Amino acid sequence: MAVGMEGAPGHQAAGIRTADGGRGGARGYYDGAPNQDSFPGFAPTAAENPYRTYGGFDWMTAKVGGLWDSLLAEGRPWWVTATSDAHQVHLDTFKPGAGDHNATGSRGAPVDTGTPQVYGDYWPGFYSSTLVGADSKSYVDVMRGMQAGRVVAVHGRLIDGLTVRVRSLGEGDARGVTIGGRTFVRRGDDVEVVVEVDLARGANFGGAVPRLAKVDLIAGPVTGPAADRDAFSAPGTQVVGQFEVPRTARGTVRFTHAFRRVEGAFYLRLRGSDGNRLTADGHPVMDVVGDADPWSDLWFYANPVFVDVI
Repeated sequence: MAVGMEGAPGHQAAGIRTADGGRGGARGYYDGAPNQDSFPGFAPTAAENPYRTYGGFDWMTAKVGGLWDSLLAEGRPWWVTATSDAHQVHLDTFKPGAGDHNATGSRGAPVDTGTPQVYGDYWPGFYSSTLVGADSKSYVDVMRGMQAGRVVAVHGRLIDGLTVRVRSLGEGDARGVTIGGRTFVRRGDDVEVVVEVDLARGANFGGAVPRLAKVDLIAGPVTGPAADRDAFSAPGTQVVGQFEVPRTARGTVRFTHAFRRVEGAFYLRLRGSDGNRLTADGHPVMDVVGDADPWSDLWFYANPVFVDVI
């Protein structure tokens, strides 16, 4: 049973410019275009292109009020992760063997050329990270954490950790829940969101200590099953809070937000950016094929919390 999707593709090195020794393609190999067999609901428009990444994340994840939000607005616990898909690693000196895979099922042992190769992948964990809230590092506990949605997708070690607590300030669930959870409040009560972000304490594999510039709090009403299953939109979802991180901040930063006099069920989620490439209203910019250095545009996306009203 599927409980989520790959919110950001692997192959992030594929966007490095040829002038910088890269492939000169698109992050995630997202440099395709629709053809006669493509789903028309993903047709590019003058305003957006679902066949491109936005800040390295899939359009389905990155668009506020888009496909991911349309699932959350139905009340579906649908989680996103990042992936370290690694087939051929950028600047690795090996290339595939010369065996006939179709005939033997193998290309044989890889060959060390001694020369760095231009590929599109990073080693697992080198760029993309999926932070999971788990009771231990055992496979079972990690999978349980992923199944429960206690997941934050991070690029380039933008953050080292994220703690979220959502709770009622009235007669509902005063203890609250964290990422992937579901809590309840009495109609008309206030809901408090407390966010603590552990900033990067060391350099990423790009050689720099990334700086988190801002955190967005995104929320939308839970409206139930969609009448049009091809709509892919949640028009009630919007950025309800933007928190700037001071340039001098170190260690852990803390933000709070209150939803006042809640009348209906809703969900909330968080994302953050290094602030290097943003639209005028603070959203990620569509990545440019041939010029999409993954280290210069870093984001994280946290999975949602659902709030029910009783």
